[in-house]
Amino acid sequence: MTDWHPDIPLEYRNQIVTGDARQLAEAIPDESIDLIFTDPVYDRIEDYEWLAETAARVLKPRGSALIWQGVKWMPQTMTALNKYLIYRWTFSMSHLNACVGTIKGHVYSHWTPCFWYSKANDSVPAKRVRDAFDVPLISKQSENHKWHKSIKGLYYWCRLFSEADATIFDPFTGGGTVPAVCKMLQRNYIAFEIDPTTADLARERVRNTQPPLLVPQHEQLELAV
Repeated sequence: MTDWHPDIPLEYRNQIVTGDARQLAEAIPDESIDLIFTDPVYDRIEDYEWLAETAARVLKPRGSALIWQGVKWMPQTMTALNKYLIYRWTFSMSHLNACVGTIKGHVYSHWTPCFWYSKANDSVPAKRVRDAFDVPLISKQSENHKWHKSIKGLYYWCRLFSEADATIFDPFTGGGTVPAVCKMLQRNYIAFEIDPTTADLARERVRNTQPPLLVPQHEQLELAV
């Protein structure tokens, strides 16, 4: 893979780096990232505001951000993100056999929103984005992270929102789904994880992920499920 910005530190390139994203991201140069795809802790609204400010700096002019959020905190999250980024759309990942949110045990949610933001009002995402849809899935519990998202959904959106050799940034990588998908799709990635044990499990997952085969992309998607 190529097309790294020359000033991105070598130790960040296609690596899951252990540490605090707020500090580590300072070394990422301006306008060097094609896509941010990440899953912060939903009730830490200050992390979303930091993420938006950082995205406005590191994203390329036509770059996008795909950001997961819990239904309960959507208004606060959008207020934080809107300070620095332009809202484009909300996608949904439906968890057909799982409840992912409750209010006092009486109101249940079976879907997780994923916000699509861009850097500027007149920016256009990668030309590959055509007919993007929500993703109805049966999400399986991950062995390496309890808030695991289905790899099929992340594969689908990463493929639409980035070109081959793009650089994708995940500052809250958790179980490493985004880096694993990047390996499958031949995308470059930068990933941070603050918890050392979780970071080790994520690295192992990426090591065990098979690189792309010489098959059509729709067949690769079936392999990813």
